[in-house]
Amino acid sequence: MDPVFSIGIQSLWDELRQMPAGGIWWINTDREQDAINLINQTIAAQDKDAKVAAIGMGHDLRKIIELDNDHGPEKIRLFSVPNREKSLYFFTRDLLCSIEPEHYLLILVGANNAWQNIPTANLHKWLEKTQEWVKYHKCSLLIINPGSNNDKQASMLMSEYRTLFGMASLRYQSDLHIYDVAWWCNEKGVSARQQLQLLAHEGRWQLARQEEAAVQPRSDEKRILSHVAVLEGAPPLSEHWSLFETNEGLFEEARSSQAATLIFALMQNHQIESIARQIHTLRRQRGSGLKIIVRESKASLRATDERLLLGCGANMVIPWNAPLSRCLTLIESVQGQQFSRLVPEDITALLSMTQPLKLRGFQPWDTFCEAVGNMVNNTLLPADGKGVLVALRPVPGIRVEQALTLCRPNRTGDIVSIGDNRLVLFLSFCRVNDLDTALNHIFPLPTADIFSNRTVWFEDNQIAAELVQMRSLPPEKWSKPLTATRETKKVINAEHDGTVWRRIPEQFRLLSETTERPS
Repeated sequence: MDPVFSIGIQSLWDELRQMPAGGIWWINTDREQDAINLINQTIAAQDKDAKVAAIGMGHDLRKIIELDNDHGPEKIRLFSVPNREKSLYFFTRDLLCSIEPEHYLLILVGANNAWQNIPTANLHKWLEKTQEWVKYHKCSLLIINPGSNNDKQASMLMSEYRTLFGMASLRYQSDLHIYDVAWWCNEKGVSARQQLQLLAHEGRWQLARQEEAAVQPRSDEKRILSHVAVLEGAPPLSEHWSLFETNEGLFEEARSSQAATLIFALMQNHQIESIARQIHTLRRQRGSGLKIIVRESKASLRATDERLLLGCGANMVIPWNAPLSRCLTLIESVQGQQFSRLVPEDITALLSMTQPLKLRGFQPWDTFCEAVGNMVNNTLLPADGKGVLVALRPVPGIRVEQALTLCRPNRTGDIVSIGDNRLVLFLSFCRVNDLDTALNHIFPLPTADIFSNRTVWFEDNQIAAELVQMRSLPPEKWSKPLTATRETKKVINAEHDGTVWRRIPEQFRLLSETTERPS
C-alpha cells in the first residue's frame, strides 16, 4: 500500500493536507524563515516509520532541520545540491546513487529566489520529467520555494496543473499568515482557490478559525474595492464600497477576492508598470471572475500603455477626461462580466512588447536605422501600430544641424538622426493623427517656420521600404550635430509645460557706470 504524507499545518482538512505517493507539490513562501518552519513542521507531521529525505539547494540542512523527539520519523536523510540550474537536471540521477526512493517523502528546499532565473520552458520540461520519475518510483516530492517575488513564479506555474498535484503560497501579513491554495489534488478530490488564515500556536501553524471544506463562494460579487481618488472626494456610495488610500493597500485586500470589482487609480506615468504587475498577479491567481478597472486621474496614458494594462487582465481603462457620472456608468457596465481574454503567464513578454525601444534623442544614422528596423520587425507589436517615421527638410537658410538644435524629444522611444540634408524622426507608438500634436511638443517653434517639406510613413511596409533607402546612404552624407556652444544653447532656451513652449528666464546683471555731476 502506497503511503500518504501530510503537510505540516495543523487542523487542515485532508483535501488540503494529504500528499499521496506519485505526485509533486509546490509551496511558495515570501520569507526564508517561513520556509524553514514549514520544513520542520512537515517532517514532524509524518509517522514514526515514514521515510523522509530533505534536499537543500544552497542550504546547510544540518543547521536548519530540528527533529522533534515526540513527533515525526526517528531519522531522515539529508542531501545538498549546488545553487545552480544544472544541478536540478541531475537531481534525480544523483539521488538514486544514495537511496531507493520508493515510498519516500522528498522535500526539496530551494535557495532564496533560486527558481526565478530559470527559463520558463526549462522549468516546465524539468517538472514533466520529474513527475514521470516520482510516479515510477512511487514517492512524493514537496518543493518549498522561498523568494521575494513569488507572484511572478506562481503566475508561471498556473498552467502546470497537469504536472503539479498541488500549488500554494504562504504569505506573512501583520501578525498572521495567509495560506493561499491555487489547487490541491489527492485521493480526497480537488480543491482550488482556497485562502486560509494561519496563526502560530506553540511554535506550530494552525487555522485561525475552523472553516468548511468547500470552495469559497462568489459572495463578494457586489463588493467594490476602489482607490479613494476615483470618487474625487465623494464618500463611499453604498455599503458595498471600500476605499483605500493606496493602490498597494487595494491590491493586498483584493488577493482574497473572487468576483469583486477592483478600481485602481493611475495618477502618474511611473505607476503604470507597478499597476500592470498587480493586475497581472490578480488575474492569474484569482481568476476570471474579478472585474478590474483602471481610472486615469491625469493625462498620462499612451495607447501602448493602455494595451499593456488590458493585456495584463484589466477589463477596462477609464480615461482622465471622463466625468465622475460617466465613470460610475462604466463601472456599472462591467458588472456580471466574465473575463475571457488570454493573459500570458510571464509579464516580461508584455512589458517588452510595450517598451522595446530604450533609446531617446539623437542617434547616429546607422544606429537609427538599426533601432527602427528592430522595432518594425518585432512580431510582438501590433501591425501598423509601431510608430511614425517623419522626414523633415529645413527651409533655405537653415542648416539641418541647426534645425537639430530645436528638436527636443522627451519620450523614451522617440529618436532622431540627420543626413542627406534631412532631419528624420521616429516617434514610437505615435498614431499618425496625433503627429502634429507630437511635433508641437518636440519643437519650440512652428514646424512650418523651420521646415519646407515633410514626408510621413506610418505603415510597416512603408517604413521598411524607406529604411532600405536610408541604409543605402553613404557615410559621407551622414551629418553630425553641432558642438554645444553658448550660441546653440540660446536657440533651445525653452521648455514645454504640457500645453505650450515657454522661454526659460535668464538672469542678467545690469551694470551702470557712476559719473560725477559737473561743477
